[in-house]
Amino acid sequence: MMNNVLVQKTPGRHNVLEDFADAIQRCVRCGACQAYCPAWSAGRREGDVARGKVAVAAAMLAGELGRGAELESAARQDISLCLMCGSCTCGCPNDVPTAEIVGAIRREVAAEAGLSAVGVGVAALLGSKTLMRGVAAAGAALAPLMMEKVPESSGLRLRFPLDRLPAVGERILPAPAGKSLFARLPERIEGQPGRPKVAFFAGCAITWLFPQIGEKMVEVLVRLGCTVYLPKGQGCCGMPALSSGDGPLVSRLASANVRAFAPLNVDYIITACASCGSGIGEYYHTMGGDSAILAKKVVDFTVFLEEEGVCERLAALPRAVKRQKVCWHDPCHLKNRGILAPPRHLLAALPGVDFVEMEGASRCCGLGGTFSVHHSEESLLIGEKKVEGVQECGAELVATACPGCVMQLETSLCRAGLPARAVHLLELFGEAELAALAND
Repeated sequence: MMNNVLVQKTPGRHNVLEDFADAIQRCVRCGACQAYCPAWSAGRREGDVARGKVAVAAAMLAGELGRGAELESAARQDISLCLMCGSCTCGCPNDVPTAEIVGAIRREVAAEAGLSAVGVGVAALLGSKTLMRGVAAAGAALAPLMMEKVPESSGLRLRFPLDRLPAVGERILPAPAGKSLFARLPERIEGQPGRPKVAFFAGCAITWLFPQIGEKMVEVLVRLGCTVYLPKGQGCCGMPALSSGDGPLVSRLASANVRAFAPLNVDYIITACASCGSGIGEYYHTMGGDSAILAKKVVDFTVFLEEEGVCERLAALPRAVKRQKVCWHDPCHLKNRGILAPPRHLLAALPGVDFVEMEGASRCCGLGGTFSVHHSEESLLIGEKKVEGVQECGAELVATACPGCVMQLETSLCRAGLPARAVHLLELFGEAELAALAND
């Protein structure tokens, strides 16, 4: 979970750098963070590692960095080299919340010098559902012209050829969906009396790129007898905007999500994307007010399913004759919230799965939101380190619970020439598994 994040006293206000003054002083420059920092493993520069970023924060608080261009140059160089994965905090003996400090610095830099070009693009896209729909529709229409299948026999993995879009490199992208999740499902599905009333927070990736994951999530909840709400007024969780330092956009998105979910009076708000869960469940908590009230109801789907006895129901099914060897990748935004056991329990209980533990399962995959755009080469280098664990355990599939991780892992596996694929955990639930969940 987020360690020692300061809960703000003024509702709706983002933490500023001064709020972390005590936490910054707790950094004793011991260097323990080096062992956990994926950016350090790729670049091995002092500015890459957490203590280097905390040193920048301390200099800013002390007035040792000028404003304007000087601040922008210092912060953009070192502070952009952070995936905000929180791994350093998990290994820090003094619980210095570097990711939150980096976020505060990025917001200050954006306020002083404006958003980067990537930040401007993120703001334009996430701030307009109309633009988002247009981009998704255009992507689906142009995909056959601009993308090629990898491998040729598969329609599941696509990439932009290098000679057409060199900035994208070898990244694997999903085939754009023809219809968004909200165009496929109703806003409310009535459940059984006495069963939980839940809302599903889909997030951008599941809504526009992986609607099949959202459909499977809703189907699982319906089979469990839950009344399920899928409010169309919901939008992005704000994590991409948070990564780019756009505090005002995060606030607007949070307000829109509060308006969409608050009137529903549900027992839980379920997420199937680790980053979204961290955004609306952890970061919204620090914003106070109505955002913090919403955050209290947020629960990751793996935690919810385990508490609902799904593992026991799945384990009662006969084991499949032909099973796939599957390992698990811990998304940073689950690992840092302490959600380690529930997804493993679910995987081990699936009758068609032979679950194997992967070395380095909790190592960051290297995506890091806008990090993968600003620092594509470093992102790919970090991703290569995940491949070693997959090779060693011999897994056919790498399961995870973050659509971003799925794309990054697919890229890493494809670049390494491995036949293994990355999937969302929910994609492993077939009809037999769904039938076992029926709440008769």
